[in-house]
Amino acid sequence: MLNKFTIQVPIAKINNDDIIIKNDIIIKEERVSFYLNGNKIISTMCLPNEQDFHIVGFLMNEGVLESIDDINSIKISKDGLSVYLNAKINEDNISNLYYEKTLTSGCCVGVSANFEGKIVEKFISSKISFSIDKIKSIIEEFDYNSKLFNLTGCVHKVAIICDNKKFISEDIGRHNAVDKAIGKARLKKANLNNAILIVSGRLSMEMVIKCAMSDIPVVISRAATTALGVKSAQKLGITLIGFARNGNFNIYTHKSRILT
Repeated sequence: MLNKFTIQVPIAKINNDDIIIKNDIIIKEERVSFYLNGNKIISTMCLPNEQDFHIVGFLMNEGVLESIDDINSIKISKDGLSVYLNAKINEDNISNLYYEKTLTSGCCVGVSANFEGKIVEKFISSKISFSIDKIKSIIEEFDYNSKLFNLTGCVHKVAIICDNKKFISEDIGRHNAVDKAIGKARLKKANLNNAILIVSGRLSMEMVIKCAMSDIPVVISRAATTALGVKSAQKLGITLIGFARNGNFNIYTHKSRILT
């Protein structure tokens, strides 16, 4: 079934020795530009939805926007391809967006600023803990609720669970999906110090740092993690879980938050 974020295209499907002419559903991808206080700061290829959550999550995860209370307004253009956020901003934070950029392993934005400084400044000391059964339940529920993935097989999904609330986002890029989910939770003023974030894609260093910037203590992936992802999680005080599927998972760091 089509929705406003998908289109239908004709394909030739090769099935063993058969050629089947049919229609296939694929995801939309658009270039969306973010503006901060009237200045264009970045454009990203993404799914053109939840643009208000996306810009908020991106700016908070980059350390540019310090508090939701600093936001004056958010406006989205009629075509959904430009997002304008007006806020009280420390000018030093804005300069971080343009200083010492690193091309990352990300699948969409793939650029972030000043990783080393962010790692040094943060440590999550949350005492929250979860049972193994609770983690398994979160993983199982996560697997069964992905409408766009079921339609197209072409999106990453992120869910944040905290205080019996869920914040779910999907995007063609895992970084974008994390930014959207975090922006959504932050705008709702959720207490992320008690949260679990679960993502469909791999956990690399920059993904871990995004979670640390919002004080999320437990991060789970259905996929793998990288060596720098593990190293960063250890330094930042994050419980990192990977290969979470079919009732199994690996705990890489800060195991004390998972009650065995």
